[in-house]
Amino acid sequence: MTSDSAAYRVEKDSMGERQIPASAYYGIQTLRAVENFPISGLRPLATYVDACVLVKKATAIANRELGCLPEDISHAIVKAADEILAGRFRDQFVVDVYQAGAGTSHHMNVNEVLANRALEILGASKGDYSRISPNDHVNYGQSTNDVIPTAIRIGGLLALERSLYPALSNAIAALDNQAETFKTVVRSGRTHLQDAVPVRLGENFRAWAQILSEHLIRIETASGDLTLLGLGGSAAGTGLNTHPDYRHRVAQILAALIDQPLRSAPHLMAAMQSMAPFVAVSGALRNLAQDCVKLSHDLRLLDSGPKTGFKEIQLPPVQPGSSIMPGKYNPVMAEMTSMVCFQVMGYDSAIALAAQAGQLELNVMMPLIAYNLIHSIEILGNTLAALTQRCLKGIQANRDRCYDYAEGSLALVTALNPHIGYLKAAAIAKESLETGKSLRQIVTEQGLMDPEALAQVLDLEKMSQMPDGH
Repeated sequence: MTSDSAAYRVEKDSMGERQIPASAYYGIQTLRAVENFPISGLRPLATYVDACVLVKKATAIANRELGCLPEDISHAIVKAADEILAGRFRDQFVVDVYQAGAGTSHHMNVNEVLANRALEILGASKGDYSRISPNDHVNYGQSTNDVIPTAIRIGGLLALERSLYPALSNAIAALDNQAETFKTVVRSGRTHLQDAVPVRLGENFRAWAQILSEHLIRIETASGDLTLLGLGGSAAGTGLNTHPDYRHRVAQILAALIDQPLRSAPHLMAAMQSMAPFVAVSGALRNLAQDCVKLSHDLRLLDSGPKTGFKEIQLPPVQPGSSIMPGKYNPVMAEMTSMVCFQVMGYDSAIALAAQAGQLELNVMMPLIAYNLIHSIEILGNTLAALTQRCLKGIQANRDRCYDYAEGSLALVTALNPHIGYLKAAAIAKESLETGKSLRQIVTEQGLMDPEALAQVLDLEKMSQMPDGH
């Protein structure tokens, strides 16, 4: 009903009455949550809102088909859901990420926005819950306890498809392209940050591409568990207040909506209680993040200089690097990548702690898991997209610098082992370091090998050739 002031309407819940801004599509339970949780200022991620709204759309369709929801109400809820999915009313999802256990506050925020918009679609007033109720209609046959773990699954799948998979695939392609470009560039390998035998710069890039390809497979494998839904379990996994066919039909509808092979879990209680699928995906993301840190650090090291470092490659300069040193350019895209990856690792630790914190029929830490998991996927995807476009694609090789380091490396003496023995080779390396003479010069002066044989043994092209012919 409407209050005396045109700026407000009055809504009632089990705790009493409150004034709600007349323009608001959220309702009384959302208002209480906003008041209770002024914690971070972080609002739900857009992808998570999409996931929740998709669940509500699917449930409205399924319950209409099964005769549990009037057609006009179902159609109004579905239309409201489609409007939100198209980008409208996003400012109405206002509950802080850190909120009531299990996500009841955000869940009711979604229910209220959908109910109030559906009321408008039917020509009724916002807050007229006798016509369409957030609880009795939008939430028919559902509970926070089965909706939220389902929404985390849907949100994770959406984020992977929209953000991470395309970005990771593009990064792999960019690295493979650079591997081909640099396939003839010989550089000195380094182990323990000390001279090692020669390698090809192209193979460094090919190795990075292979590493990321393997991570893509791991993440895809882990995400398979997200397709098993506990939706239909209702409050505790027993399916109380749901139609017998609801659990399977709603899974079919959701599968069609997001084009994923979703199906109802074999045991709804298990699917609602265990956060293991989210831990598995998060762990795969952490694993990817760790290797992305290694990649970003390698890029920074190879680009170090320009006068006092390796400078074997040139990363694209994208912005001035110093507020005081003119002409300085820093490897900022690689630096940013490491920072994001550290955050993802932190999120993974929080997810692991939250996942073990459930009791009996419910894990109340799901809001934290929802935010951290989806955010990890999206920031990793955004990071890889930016790194690829503004760094990986524009890397250039300093071919002369690479070759000079390779030719001057004491580790070339390794190739002499089969010909003069390990101890003699070590002595030659020591003499080269002390005198500044090249390995070739010392071996020739001491008559240990004839020049033609020595040239074949110390052929950098041959030494750096991969065994599979790359």
